[in-house]
Amino acid sequence: MGDPYGLRRVVRPKGALPQQAEVLDPHLPLGPDELSIEVERLNVDAASFRQLAQEAKGDAQRISTRVADIVRARGKMHNPVTGSGGMLIGRVAEVGPEHPAAAELKAGDRIATLVSLTLTPLVLQEIERVQPRAERLDVRGRAILFATGLWARLPEDLPEAVALAVLDVCGAPAWVARLARPGERVLVLGAGKSGSLACAQARRNGAHVTALDYRPDAPRALVHEGLADAAIAVDATQPLEVYARAQQAGLYDLVVNCASVPGTEMGSILAARDGGEVLFFSMATSFTAAALGAEGVGKDVRLTIGNGYARGHAELALELVRSTPALQRLFAARVG
Repeated sequence: MGDPYGLRRVVRPKGALPQQAEVLDPHLPLGPDELSIEVERLNVDAASFRQLAQEAKGDAQRISTRVADIVRARGKMHNPVTGSGGMLIGRVAEVGPEHPAAAELKAGDRIATLVSLTLTPLVLQEIERVQPRAERLDVRGRAILFATGLWARLPEDLPEAVALAVLDVCGAPAWVARLARPGERVLVLGAGKSGSLACAQARRNGAHVTALDYRPDAPRALVHEGLADAAIAVDATQPLEVYARAQQAGLYDLVVNCASVPGTEMGSILAARDGGEVLFFSMATSFTAAALGAEGVGKDVRLTIGNGYARGHAELALELVRSTPALQRLFAARVG
């Protein structure tokens, strides 16, 4: 029988799925329904990279050492502090005969994984370079993708670093495409990769979009580039300040949380109108804090978890970037 969820690779605790497991075994022989990848780059998610950088006081070598230690201990890149990982790109090394992509992929094809590193068995031979601005590590290693693991071919018409960054957060615009409606007021917390895509998609849907970030230049840049209609410079971890600014502008129908720091749940909730919706697309979110916090302030809003997968999410995000020169410029500046 096949093993579509990779259960045989769980070391402990037994009975857990790979994402929840403490340790995976990436050294087992390739299963008939598995795919192996020669890894070239790890794109660490924003919340995890921020935590690693703070722990290492910004020192690239210490970040490298910490990542190597995590992967060695856990058999995957699963940050024990944030609980998050990221994704990778590399070349197909081998495809098991029972893998769903056996007729589609061959050795040497370059792909990006669209599932989290927190469930991807991984061995690192070397970390060659840490690129803090891009939240990326150039590495040599081997990873395993299960039969259920999503992947995408790297597009040939976009720079590799841009494509990698877009695919890392491609769920954000896909969910915004579902939720933002013409004429609605949308607030996006965080003007980074996922935030800029969320803004662009909300505007494409016909919403009025406000970008919020603690760095004044970041949301203003989105307005200047035509990706947002208004900018707010405020620390999203200060809920009363966010609420005050939201009241001045008028509360929002949809709030999209793309912040990479913890403690932004209540700012998001207070900024939404009664009957509105908050989409949490941040791996720094405490869903306990969000649920109990909304209850505590008597806020009747829908709280939505931003599942990193939505059908067609990779194609939607890549096409959004292809058709939006401003996004191409912003991503190139960020990851270059």
